[in-house]
Amino acid sequence: MIPLEDNAADIIGKAQRGLGISDSELGNKAGISAQTIRKLRDGDFDEAALLSVAPVLDLDGRALSEIAKGEWRPEKIESLDGLAQFTTDYNGMAVNAYLVWDPATRVAAAFDTGADSREMVRSAKHHKLDVQLILLTHAHPDHVADLPGLREETGADVFTPAREPVPGAEPIEEGKRFRLGTLQIDTRLTWGHSPGGMTYVVTGIAHPIAIVGDSLFAGSMGGGNVSYRDALQNNLEKILTLPNETIICPGHGPMTTVAEEKQHNPFFVGKV
Repeated sequence: MIPLEDNAADIIGKAQRGLGISDSELGNKAGISAQTIRKLRDGDFDEAALLSVAPVLDLDGRALSEIAKGEWRPEKIESLDGLAQFTTDYNGMAVNAYLVWDPATRVAAAFDTGADSREMVRSAKHHKLDVQLILLTHAHPDHVADLPGLREETGADVFTPAREPVPGAEPIEEGKRFRLGTLQIDTRLTWGHSPGGMTYVVTGIAHPIAIVGDSLFAGSMGGGNVSYRDALQNNLEKILTLPNETIICPGHGPMTTVAEEKQHNPFFVGKV
């Protein structure tokens, strides 16, 4: 079982950095010491302190406490004909890539490559899939590390967000639509973690799927490296407005659903 990408300390740190709030300022507003803030960020669980800082950081205290206590993780996504997740190690960090295919015609798209695409290629061959597209969520090295190998093995056309050019990949803008057999793949710009982060919304199999890269994680989100405010807004408006049953396929951590994140993600509870 893939662990959550972020613990409560990670979530507090991302929100604090994103909002540009210092330890002393956060402590003053929460009514606790800066030392206590530092302890929280170091993973020293103090529920009263955590519940004090959560509203200052615009986080849901109950959801944050659930994660801190280890009381929540998303329900396991049942096997779905047309979706496979591949997790590889990139310099000690687990990173996900995905295959999505039309069960009838066996035409497929790969989403990112992870550190090593060999297992993805083996799976495609085992399932007799014709991988026609490689769609990149963003250009961070852990997500595109084996692009040359995957492209050579599949001969697929490669597309990347226009704001994040990748050699040999065709740039695409939000609103680009792909069709593979019965599948429809729509693109939504969910930048903020990276300059051009793209979410791919796939319909045409049993459940809608959103391949979100590092925009959103189970119980958390990617750091707002480019713009924390825009990362939050894009996740709210372009991912969490999808149908509740939509399966969210993140770049790190376990798969989840829109319904789970609306109820349990400290960044978004009560905002959708």
